[in-house]
Amino acid sequence: MLTPLGWGTAAVSIVLYAAGWWLGYPEPAMLAVAGLAAVAAAALWTLPQPKLDVRREIAPLKVERGEPAVGVLHVTNKGRGVRGLSAQDAAGPASVAVEVPRLRAGGTRTVTYRLPTERRGRIPVGPLRLVRADPLRLARRVREYGAPQFLLVRPKTVRLALLPSGRAHHLEGPTSDRSPAGTATFHALREYVIGDELRHIHWKSSARTGTLMVRQLVDASLPTTTIVLEARPGSWPEPDDFELAVDAAASVAVGAASASFPVRILTGTGQLTDTRGGPEDVEVLLDHLTAVQTKDAPQSTVDAVRRVRAGGSLVVVTTGSAELGRIASVKGRFDRVLVLRVRPSEPASAPPGVQLIDFADLDALAESWRRLGSVR
Repeated sequence: MLTPLGWGTAAVSIVLYAAGWWLGYPEPAMLAVAGLAAVAAAALWTLPQPKLDVRREIAPLKVERGEPAVGVLHVTNKGRGVRGLSAQDAAGPASVAVEVPRLRAGGTRTVTYRLPTERRGRIPVGPLRLVRADPLRLARRVREYGAPQFLLVRPKTVRLALLPSGRAHHLEGPTSDRSPAGTATFHALREYVIGDELRHIHWKSSARTGTLMVRQLVDASLPTTTIVLEARPGSWPEPDDFELAVDAAASVAVGAASASFPVRILTGTGQLTDTRGGPEDVEVLLDHLTAVQTKDAPQSTVDAVRRVRAGGSLVVVTTGSAELGRIASVKGRFDRVLVLRVRPSEPASAPPGVQLIDFADLDALAESWRRLGSVR
């Protein structure tokens, strides 16, 4: 197809030809004919279509954000010999320049190039776009080869040990959530909150205190690590800060799952995933966190917490200090509450019963986490 320069050349040539014919001057008409001839030659230049077979490989298919990944193209020429080709391979919103050497008829070339992994997500790679243009850039034709594939760029993680939840194991209970005889045992009495099951109301205590009291039941085996990720767009004016928040949530989740503890991940829009614990759940957790994006939510992170089963550890990944007071209001539902603040703009003190970590990168998070775990 013609480029803007090609369309302009054709239009000017037609005007010149008409002016020369009307005024009786042959020179403008000759320039017009030359211009139209150049446009026609450019269109013919881009007409030939190389017969290529393109097979793509991505190695590896899943990487952590920032880790290297490469695309491997196997290009086979099924037509006449072609000179070296300049092509673009799509990689998400960006494109990667690919230089394909000269291909003889029936020949195959393998080209390797690096893929961008700076941004987390499911990145479509391909198709290969071959751009053919004439020397004067009057015409340009783009053809696509090969089916697209996907590269999964997952959150970056750092090794975090499992923090003790502060609750001793039930001596008569099973030792694993995978036990078919998994049970729940009485833990404490607390005030009723919206969302609690009515069958757990302890009527005698409610009559004595004048306030609805419910039995807090906990799993008699392994406590759940509940991770709440603040994902409302207004909380993250800097996209890199949200990426770091997702990395932190992934690090906590992977640490708990690797230790065979159940993990639950929430945002203000609801539950992302709920796993029973085990190294095999690490892949599931990372895949779900790969797709999470900032999104307006009908409820705050704390409101989301009120709807989940109590017990275990609560880890809230957020920024700023606006939610600290509200988080303290639900600390009674969990054995341990920890707030991770990503690059906060101002210092804050943790409410009673809530532990606080401020960090600017994953290494700082790992160090603060280690110190917190050494405190008993």
